[in-house]
Amino acid sequence: MAKYLRIHDLREDRDKTQQQLADELNMYKTTYARYEQGEREPPFAFMIQLAQYYGVSLDYLAGLTDSPEPPAENNAP
Repeated sequence: MAKYLRIHDLREDRDKTQQQLADELNMYKTTYARYEQGEREPPFAFMIQLAQYYGVSLDYLAGLTDSPEPPAENNAP
């Protein structure tokens, strides 16, 4: 699955509009829409911000896994 489809699905699952999410992420709606529609490649920093916002892993956003769960923190010394 393309990452822009995951971005779209995550937003819709939370009943947010593109404008609402763009406002929460401090960006222009047109920029967000271009990322979501696959018209522009989202920068890595944006993908990190989205992963943190949604509580999912970067691998999930990138389509490398179907599990949205972020990896467990490793507290080993």
